[in-house]
Amino acid sequence: QVQLVESGGGLVQAGGSLRLSCAASGRTFSDYAMGWFRQAPGKEREFVAGISYSGSRAYYGDSVKGRFTISRDNAKNTVYLQMNTLKPEDTAVYYCAQRNAFYPTTTSDYNYWGQGTQVTVSS
Repeated sequence: QVQLVESGGGLVQAGGSLRLSCAASGRTFSDYAMGWFRQAPGKEREFVAGISYSGSRAYYGDSVKGRFTISRDNAKNTVYLQMNTLKPEDTAVYYCAQRNAFYPTTTSDYNYWGQGTQVTVSS
């Protein structure tokens, strides 16, 4: 079965950077779109970024545009989220997700989800 395992979360000061990774297994990684979402305490899950199956197209939530970059390495079955200029409001549990489609969506219409990794940004 499909497994998604996130890593790279942690505590960082405002203005700092982190890179999240999500390792996928269980089926042909390069056939599917990937997405990153986040959920802060008391808030709904929010779309952060998505990337097409080939990596040729990327999409971002308005709150992270210009600061975060999604990428994927299909040879390593891994998707990444480079987060720069982090703000306290970026604090959340970050989830990667895989969609049964070539292209991502900004909704939660994904078929598989990881367990999440905590990102905490201190002011």
